[in-house]
Amino acid sequence: MRIAHVITRMIIGGAQENTLFNCQDLVTEHGDEVLLICGPETGPEGDLLGRSPNSQNPPPTRGRPSQGRPSQGRPSQGRASQGRAEQGRAGQGGDADQQDAPRPGTDGTGHGTQADIDSDCSSADTNVGDSQRCGESFRYNDVPVRIIDSLRRAIHPAHDWTASSALRRTLQEFRPDVVHTHSAKGGLLGRHVAWGMSRRSADRKPVVVHTVHGAPFHDYQPAAARQFFIACERWAARRCHHLISVADAMTDLMVDAHVAPRNKFTTISSGMDVEPFVHANDHRERVRKKYGISDDHVVVGKIARLFHLKGHEDLVRAARKVADACPNVRFLLVGDGILRQPLQEQIASLGLTEHFIFTGLVPPSTVPEMIGAMDLLVHTSYREGLARALPQALIAGKPTISYDIDGAREVVLNDQTGYLVAPGDEQDLANRIIHLTSHPDIRMQQGRTGQQRFTEQFRHQTMTKKIREMYQELLANTAR
Repeated sequence: MRIAHVITRMIIGGAQENTLFNCQDLVTEHGDEVLLICGPETGPEGDLLGRSPNSQNPPPTRGRPSQGRPSQGRPSQGRASQGRAEQGRAGQGGDADQQDAPRPGTDGTGHGTQADIDSDCSSADTNVGDSQRCGESFRYNDVPVRIIDSLRRAIHPAHDWTASSALRRTLQEFRPDVVHTHSAKGGLLGRHVAWGMSRRSADRKPVVVHTVHGAPFHDYQPAAARQFFIACERWAARRCHHLISVADAMTDLMVDAHVAPRNKFTTISSGMDVEPFVHANDHRERVRKKYGISDDHVVVGKIARLFHLKGHEDLVRAARKVADACPNVRFLLVGDGILRQPLQEQIASLGLTEHFIFTGLVPPSTVPEMIGAMDLLVHTSYREGLARALPQALIAGKPTISYDIDGAREVVLNDQTGYLVAPGDEQDLANRIIHLTSHPDIRMQQGRTGQQRFTEQFRHQTMTKKIREMYQELLANTAR
């Protein structure tokens, strides 16, 4: 099969990791031809394809305000190999402003060949970071990537029109059997363009699939904005053959908003590389030593951008009560973002500086060892499809406490794998943290249950197998 994946940006995030694993599996496990299409934007979260400029991560700090803006790191691994990153992140992608890339030819079957898709790549050894710079196209771990410069997250009619045209040309060149879209903007434009090809093409008509990683509308938006995004999703849902939800809660949310009927959705858990999490504790002693955590400290971890609606402020306020009851508690905040300094100031004002550790931005490859250093994980986000940190912690054998939002209840099972807390209920949040902090036997039991229950479900190979079977079924059932 030939599958084109379309996503707005490849920041370090759950939807992006899901998409990249799917692309890599389709190529390496199933021998499919894949093209990953995305925009050029990165962000403070970091870039999954390694296109961010080289700089140093901010050093680990206790909960005190820092001067100025924290530096953004770009950790990398592996080495470049003739236009392909063998391990870890790829380096700088190409300049997507080039509009004169040669039009691909065919391989005799009417398909554009992969050599043609990459024909604008120089054969010279011009490595930037960990991969070879290839104009607007490059390879990342066997996956061809095409950057469309005008594909941006913000709504911008001129950019969006240009992005649609560029996306249409790219898909016409690649001639996919399946177009699989992700994220709000990539999903909207991708489905619009691919559906137009499906309806107008005289011969090859791609199947169009969209994954709902998280709804673009939520209760914390102004009513007009919420209704606008719901209308956009309804419009786009009529322009695809099927939708995948990463959690049943996402399907419920979309169906309740009348985006599409329930029979148009299938839930497939967001896949990940589970083995590093299964062995997360192998790194426990080293990581705890790095951050000055002693053996008698109980570490409560949170993995999330330091951003609005992630609930860090709630956790800090609850932490005051937890620290009073359990002075040996330490809070490990993994991630970075625009709220770092305000949070550090809030922590200092509550006299909690010694109880908080900020790791700054870390590469995805180190997340398992961060979880290994923890004793439990909390998730206080106010909106999220299904935060990957929850199954990751459970697979690592750590119990979880989460606000009862979206898909959290599908993995956080009360008294089995952790506890659910009503969003904003800081007293109950504190009580649950105190309970697990004070009972190592319960932590061990709940962590073991989570590991046994969810390890296989969240393997990325399991996800890709289910998605590929869906592709085949849709192709068989769709008039082409």
